[in-house]
Amino acid sequence: MVVTGHRIDVPLDWNEPSGRQISVHAREVVAAEHAGDASRPAIVWFQGGPGHEVAFPDHRGSWLEQLLTRYRVLLLDQRGTGLSTPLEARSLPVSDPVALGDYLRNFRQDSIVRDADRFRTTLYGKDTDWYIFGQSFGGFCSLTYLSTLPEHVRGVIITGGFAPVLHETEEICRRLFNHVATRNADYYARFPGDAARVRRIVDHLESGNEVDGHGLRLSARRFLMLGVKLGLQHGAAELHGIIERADNDLEQLHVLSGVVHAHVAGTMSPATNPIYTVLHEAAYSNGPATRWAAERARLADPRYALDAQPVPYFTGEAVFPWMLDEVRELQPLRDVANVLAEHDGWPALYDIPRLRANKVPVVGTVYWDDEYVERTMALETVSLLGNCRPWITNEYEHGAYRVDPARVAGRLFSMLDDLTARG
Repeated sequence: MVVTGHRIDVPLDWNEPSGRQISVHAREVVAAEHAGDASRPAIVWFQGGPGHEVAFPDHRGSWLEQLLTRYRVLLLDQRGTGLSTPLEARSLPVSDPVALGDYLRNFRQDSIVRDADRFRTTLYGKDTDWYIFGQSFGGFCSLTYLSTLPEHVRGVIITGGFAPVLHETEEICRRLFNHVATRNADYYARFPGDAARVRRIVDHLESGNEVDGHGLRLSARRFLMLGVKLGLQHGAAELHGIIERADNDLEQLHVLSGVVHAHVAGTMSPATNPIYTVLHEAAYSNGPATRWAAERARLADPRYALDAQPVPYFTGEAVFPWMLDEVRELQPLRDVANVLAEHDGWPALYDIPRLRANKVPVVGTVYWDDEYVERTMALETVSLLGNCRPWITNEYEHGAYRVDPARVAGRLFSMLDDLTARG
């Protein structure tokens, strides 16, 4: 494959195009055998997130290989990630939390899609059409793109990212926690012996001073965030292995091993990205302040209480305010995160009438047991979106495009071609 880096300058605030500028980077990837074929259509890749960067494409494989059979692939480093003007908690661009909040409010989907469209016009010409691929949060970006700039979009593929466009953050978090509770029930039905193990681990973490090799204390509520693994293809088995190891550690060592601490740290690693931490809930808001909706949903559901019997439930993907105290890497973001949680008046991310009237062919997956994008809200979005054909499946979890890329791609490409042919 041929990989070419591109960088453009864009407004920090698209409402002030002549104001402060930042840079956005993207890599165009073309199959070597098609490098000279300028007629191959382009597709922009919207990464999951928010705030996750796209790794350098070090080989032809997985989903990228499938896309290269049909497209020139533009791997966009969404603003603030990768080689775009970066954000790092240890080197924030503004010290005052209110001013920093004003800066960071420009890093949601509405800005990301405008950056992408600027790349379209810069690289391919203002009248050139292209395709969109959105994985997870990238699907949210895709729907914002269709809401604001659909004129040059030929088709859209969304995997596990049909955003809950009809609901606000409060309701979304409440439903997600209720759904994650069903995943917990399924987990303990599959591994019934883990209820006693988790109870022992939680009691140990609450009563003792369990610290890792760096002297940082591990709390029970942070340990229970391992529940994010329940949304992976083999995540329940992986979680069971960690629980077995942790219980064995307590039995023989009376402390948790470095291996277990490393699993928890790995689960927390996405949160060390500033955008993920401070805009995770804002990525759902079409106006109202989020006010730490996930934490309020957790506290309101007794199944997640640390003293719940027989065992507290694991939490899923969420950002909680106490993480900004407990995780050293996040502490510089504490004040601005609170500022943004109280911000009222976010711009709308979606144009519902325009989505209903959409004519652009859209295909995608809705995973029946998806832990991260709750299915009933995803299906509502599918139902309202014009010219959309979903593949609703319980065969896969959220990351199916990596687990079985050839089959998933083949199915979605066929659906997109059929929907396009029907006009």
